Amino acid sequence: MSDVIHHECGLAMIRLRKPLAYYHQKYGTALHGLKCLQLLMRKMRNRGQDGAGMATIKLDHPPGKKFISRKRSNAANYLDDLWEGVYRRFDQLSEEQINDPEYLKANLPYTGELMMGHLRYGTHGSNDIETCHPFLRQSNWKTRCLIVAGNFNLTNVDELFQQLVDLGQFPKEKSDTVTVLEKIGHFLDDEVQRIHQWHKPEGYSNIEINDIIAKELDVQRLLRRASKKFDGGYVMGGMIGHGDAFVMRDPAGIRPAFYFENEEFVAVASERPALQTVFDLHVNEVKEVEPGHALIIKKNGEVSMEQYTELLPRAACSFERIYFSRGNDRDIYLERKELGRRLAKRVAQAVKYNWDHTVFSFIPNTAETAYQGMIEGLEEELTEWKKKEIKKRRKKGKEGLGKVLNTKIRNEKIVVKDGKTRTFIADTTSRDDMVSHVYDVTYGIVENHKDTLVLLDDSIVRGTTMRDSIIKIVSRLKPKRIVIVSSAPQIRYPDCYGIDMSRMGEFVAFKAMEALLAERGKSRLMKQAYKRALKELDKPMEEMRNQVQTLYDEFTYEEVSKKIAEIMTPSGTIPKVDVIYQTIDDLRASCPNNNGDWYFSGNYPTPGGFRVVNRAFVNYMEGSSERAY
Repeated sequence: MSDVIHHECGLAMIRLRKPLAYYHQKYGTALHGLKCLQLLMRKMRNRGQDGAGMATIKLDHPPGKKFISRKRSNAANYLDDLWEGVYRRFDQLSEEQINDPEYLKANLPYTGELMMGHLRYGTHGSNDIETCHPFLRQSNWKTRCLIVAGNFNLTNVDELFQQLVDLGQFPKEKSDTVTVLEKIGHFLDDEVQRIHQWHKPEGYSNIEINDIIAKELDVQRLLRRASKKFDGGYVMGGMIGHGDAFVMRDPAGIRPAFYFENEEFVAVASERPALQTVFDLHVNEVKEVEPGHALIIKKNGEVSMEQYTELLPRAACSFERIYFSRGNDRDIYLERKELGRRLAKRVAQAVKYNWDHTVFSFIPNTAETAYQGMIEGLEEELTEWKKKEIKKRRKKGKEGLGKVLNTKIRNEKIVVKDGKTRTFIADTTSRDDMVSHVYDVTYGIVENHKDTLVLLDDSIVRGTTMRDSIIKIVSRLKPKRIVIVSSAPQIRYPDCYGIDMSRMGEFVAFKAMEALLAERGKSRLMKQAYKRALKELDKPMEEMRNQVQTLYDEFTYEEVSKKIAEIMTPSGTIPKVDVIYQTIDDLRASCPNNNGDWYFSGNYPTPGGFRVVNRAFVNYMEGSSERAY
């Protein structure tokens, strides 16, 4: 992706189903579970670049001994820093001690049977250590201790925050993470108290009742009550002090979560290949956490998948398939190739099947898989072109069949990512010129003023990098024409479920639509839509509708693409620049199981999304740079 956007987070959880001595005997170390968690997090490091954290819980630990350990880091080398801090406690142990599982559990932190890790990719706010997950809610009662981490954004934090205040709480800050922690924590307290009051008249001691609570705590009921008003996309992991754990997924399945279980482990991760690599699994052994369900792991190791809320139509995030998730997942790899393949015919038509004078390449690095698919599609187009050319030449008695048969796709690596360019130059013009050199090019491949250069990117959000860096630098190759191809459709609307795209005016598609309205004397429609959006914001959230869609309806998809090409063309650029976007229909056909496409279509899966799009538009019209949620 040429435009960098912040997105998503990564979650990992492991429950050891055997004593530590079992793993020491089979895998050579009692810290095997800890090492698996570390590797899971490393395999998902793409999901967080702002910080990381982990926590462990020891089962059946005696009173007076620390049973919860937590470590977090927001250092530049956050993963190395995190795990160096964890393992530092073991460095000074003797060989006898490090090979004694009972000693380790009794005396060392991070030696629990239940563990959770998190990678943070902040969408807003500060990046201090306090924003790193997991979050901890402590108590002297094990059954009331709660650790929470997740990959989520809620659209209605203000409403949820006010509910906590109405309960008499005094939350330390207004954020979705703290709100979720306290919301679940409140109902955990309530469920624990209910069980206690039920059994106390039967003559049990408080110590005995603690054991009863651990057995009878209904995690599904707890989550159903706590999440009643949640609106957003989320995967939330939780560990309760006595040993119960859960991973809950939003009712539309917006955010991803996968798990597997055997007699040794129960493990959950945000990405399937991470589980496959760490635990050496076949793809069929890894399952999805079902939307609107919670994977619940009881203290005794029993696992169940339980529905905790009413389901919504599936709307799994399609951006996960296009860009966010690592491409070594079998299905994602094939879907990205299909996204590229479906663009091939339109690309071939755009260059008028001029194979000899068209060079095909891609924007590194995430577009490479889609590019492979596009090349395969172009090979199919080339084969059909050859059949027609041969037939045509035979009819007319023309020679040159050898040249036709030898025609090939000019598949080249033209654009090279040259690393991050850091500059301390104060002058804005000079700084922008330095930043434009994040990319470099391969010289001498494109024939001056004759070749068309086709570049595939996986998506175009703001278009600024494309304009200020890529198009500017490839123009130096002196192509006759530049065709930018996006494997994703036009990004027209804000996201509010985990991706940092909340300001309407940042989208190049929105700017193109606004420019077209102005050119055709229809700017009044913006003001009319603004008034409608204001009225929408006064309605109950469940009744709101997207008032921006009607503005795009004024133009064809191709008209918006043409205007985007004009906006992204730097001043003084000689080659003509065109843009070809994926269609929403082809996106849905390529990624049939991840049909969440609200940022392209404007059709949000939850009521909060419609409030966000209207608020984002109102903010834009009022000149406010505030986030829409």
